[in-house]
Amino acid sequence: MTALRATLTLLRFTLRRDRIKLPAWVLGIAVMTMYFANALKLAYPTEQDIANVASFARSPAAIMMSGPGYGMDTPTLEAFLANQYALYLMVAAALMNILLVVRHTRLEEEDGRTELVLAGVVGRFAPLTAAMLTALVANTALIVAGTAALAGTGFDASGSLLLLSGFAAVGMVFAAVAALTSQLTEHARAATGWAGAVLGAAFVVRGVGDLAAEHGSALSWLSPIAWSQQTRVFVDPRWWPLTLSAGFAALALACAYRLVARRDIGAGLLAPRLGRADASAALTNPFALAVRLQRGSLIGWALGLSVAGLFYGAFTESIADAFGDLPDDILVIMGGSTGNLVDGYLGLMGFTMAFLASCFAIGSVRRLRSEETAGRADPVLATATSRLTWMGSGVGAAAAGAVLLLGLSGVATGIGAALVTGNTGYVITLELAYLAHTPAVLVVAAVAALLFGLAPKAFALVWILPVFGYLVGTFGPLLQLPGWVQGLSPLGYIPQMPLESFTATPLVVLAALAAVAAAAGLVAFHGRDVAAT
Repeated sequence: MTALRATLTLLRFTLRRDRIKLPAWVLGIAVMTMYFANALKLAYPTEQDIANVASFARSPAAIMMSGPGYGMDTPTLEAFLANQYALYLMVAAALMNILLVVRHTRLEEEDGRTELVLAGVVGRFAPLTAAMLTALVANTALIVAGTAALAGTGFDASGSLLLLSGFAAVGMVFAAVAALTSQLTEHARAATGWAGAVLGAAFVVRGVGDLAAEHGSALSWLSPIAWSQQTRVFVDPRWWPLTLSAGFAALALACAYRLVARRDIGAGLLAPRLGRADASAALTNPFALAVRLQRGSLIGWALGLSVAGLFYGAFTESIADAFGDLPDDILVIMGGSTGNLVDGYLGLMGFTMAFLASCFAIGSVRRLRSEETAGRADPVLATATSRLTWMGSGVGAAAAGAVLLLGLSGVATGIGAALVTGNTGYVITLELAYLAHTPAVLVVAAVAALLFGLAPKAFALVWILPVFGYLVGTFGPLLQLPGWVQGLSPLGYIPQMPLESFTATPLVVLAALAAVAAAAGLVAFHGRDVAAT
C-alpha cells in the first residue's frame, strides 16, 4: 500500500487538469456515434436501401476497412452502424487513451514533474495508477454518454450498451499498452508512436484475419479490436469476448508495474542511442533542424499513408462491383451515378488523405508549443536565430511534410489502382489530384500557426477545422446540407478530382488565405512572451 500512497490525490489532480480535454474527447465520440446513427436513418430510410448498401459491406474492401460483416445477410440499421462505422470510433477511443496515459506518465517524467511529485509522500506506483484510473473514469463516462446518445436515437438500449462497452474495452487495452510503452523509452513522443504502431498493427491484423474467413478467422482473434467486434452487437449479442480485453489489459498493466519498479525515474528501460558528439553543418539551419526533429513522425506518417493508399487503390474494382447496383441517391457521395463511380471513389480517397495530411500538419505545428513549454526554444532563440525564423521554420517544415504526404499517398493509391485495373495513367492522375489539396491543407496548418502565435491555450480548437470539414464533406451530400455549411471548411473547396475538373480559382484563394493566416501567426508570436500560457 505504501507504493500506492496519495493515488487518490493524484487522481483528483489529473482529473482537474483534464477537465476540458477528457469531456471533449468523450462527448466528441458520443456525439459522433449519435451523428452516424441519425445520418444513416436519413440516408437509408427503407429496409431495401439498407439491403442494397449492405452488399458493399460483404465485399473484401469493406471487410478490410470496417469489419467482419455480422448481420449483413439480413441487415438492419443498427447492425450496419456497428459493422461499418464502429471500427473508427474504436480507434478514436484507443487514441484518447493512448494520449491520456502517455501525457500523465512518460511526459510528466520527461518534464521532470514526476520526480518532484515523488519527492513528497507519494508512492512509487501512484502516478501510473492515477493515470489508469483516469482512463477508467474516461471510458466509463464514454459508455454512459454514448449509450444515452445512441439509445436516444431509437436504437436498442442493451445493444447500445454493448457497443459502447466495446469502445471502452478497446480504450482500456490501449491505455495499458501506452502504460507499457511509457516504461520502455524516456521520450513521450516515442511512447505515443510505439503505442500507435501497436494500434496500427491491430487494425491490419484484424483486417487480414477477417478477409481470410467469413466473420473472421483465428488470425482475427490476435487483434484487440476484433474482440470488441466479435461481440456481434445488434445481431447475436455476446459479452464474453470483452473478457479477453480485460485480461490483456491486466497483463500489460502488470508488466508496466513490473518495469516501473525496475527502472530509474526519468529513464526508460531501453537505453537511448547516443548521437554524434557534434551536429552536422546542415543542422545550423533552423529549417533543417525543424525537419530533423520531425523526421521520425514524418517517416511513420509516410509509411502509414503509403500503405493505406495501396490498399485504397487495390480496392478500386471491388468498390465498383459492390456499389454498381445501388440507387443514384445513395451513390451521391461517390459521384452520383454508376458511370463515374470509380473516379468518385478515388476522389473521395484523395479527400480522406487530405484530411489525414491536415492532422499531421496540426501535430507538426503543435511541436512548436512543446518545444516552447519544455524550455528548448529558449536556447535556440538565445542565438542569432530570430523568433520569426524559428517559428517560420517549424511551420514551413509542417507544410513541407504535409505536401510530401499528399504526394506519396497519391502515388501509392495510383499504383494500387493501376495494378487492379491495368490503367497506368492512374499514377500521374492521382498524384496531381491529391496534390491539388495542398492549399486546403496549408490553410489548416496556417490556422494552427495563428493559434500558436495568438492564443496557444486555445490551440486545440484548430482540430475542429479538419474534423468538421471531413464529416461535412463525406456526409454533406447525403444529408443535403446547405452550401454555406459545406463552405465552412477549406477542404470542401477543392475539386474532387479525377471526378471533377480542375479549377484554379479556389486553390489560389486558399493559398492566399494560408499566407495571411501564417503571417498573422508569426506577427502574434513575435509580440508575445515565450512560453506564455
